[in-house]
Amino acid sequence: MDNSYVQLVITSGEPAGIGPQISIQAAQAFIADHQDVKIHLLGDQHLFDPYCQKQVLSDHLSIEHVPLIAPNEKGQLNLNNAPYVLSLLDRAYQGCIEHSYDAMVTAPLQKSIINDYGLSFTGHTEYLAQKAGVSKVVMMLCGEVSHVANQSPKMMRVALVTTHMALTEIFTAITVDEILSTLQIIQNNIAKYFGIKSPKIMVAGLNPHAGEGGHLGREEMEIITPAIKKAQHLGLSVTGPYPADTMFRYQALDHVDVFLAMYHDQGLIPLKMASFGQGVNITLGLPIIRTSVDHGTALDLAKTGTADYKSMYQALKVAYQMVKNGSSST
Repeated sequence: MDNSYVQLVITSGEPAGIGPQISIQAAQAFIADHQDVKIHLLGDQHLFDPYCQKQVLSDHLSIEHVPLIAPNEKGQLNLNNAPYVLSLLDRAYQGCIEHSYDAMVTAPLQKSIINDYGLSFTGHTEYLAQKAGVSKVVMMLCGEVSHVANQSPKMMRVALVTTHMALTEIFTAITVDEILSTLQIIQNNIAKYFGIKSPKIMVAGLNPHAGEGGHLGREEMEIITPAIKKAQHLGLSVTGPYPADTMFRYQALDHVDVFLAMYHDQGLIPLKMASFGQGVNITLGLPIIRTSVDHGTALDLAKTGTADYKSMYQALKVAYQMVKNGSSST
């Protein structure tokens, strides 16, 4: 591998969705802005042809053709292409492990189709964790947010203790060890890939009003607070638990590096409301760097070819910066 370039690989996701369009458009825009990057785009060549600027295809951008299994129509899911989608992830992951790529960036896929095909699949985060053989990874989204127009944006990062699971399962999934390991992964990865040696982390409670002193639930007293105290004893800059309805404030971004939510919607609703379409999903705790967009396949929009590729561009940007920071910290 040519070490003078940052090598990024994109998996173009569900072929019937907006993934192929935003992948090649963001890649072309990104290499125009960054001369020290090479992007490898995985997917069926024919999916990219309508959006391809031939003059941009060069040493900096290559399409690595992976043929579709079944016919594809924009906006219409085809069950038989589920293995194709997973093959893109497998190929990109293996390339990262073998150091052919420095980081992988994933376009959205359709989880329901993969499960309907008969393959157990919860999401990118869990799938890659299983491939890596790691018992714990952390899902973190980040995005630049502005409080008022024309004001310089601030970076908001939201990590999750639990990811894609039913609400009824969350109460048994949240344990002292689970929260503590999440905090440790955040600490290590924020220090390595974002250059913040001692990130300040605010932790949300699980119940309304963070349990109201035990009157609205005892998880804060019996699980979350003990985990925070253990993390503090290890030297982590962690505070909480805070009521989730008041924790996610724009003013807090001046002194908070990461918000930690207990479950998916608790953390992602405020993040996506503040920066939807330009946010980035990051998997912390893997042996590789992986980022993704903050949205889904948008099947209805795929037919028009007018999807906004800003989130994919931002995902490339964050992966690029993580590679740079990770290299400098070793």
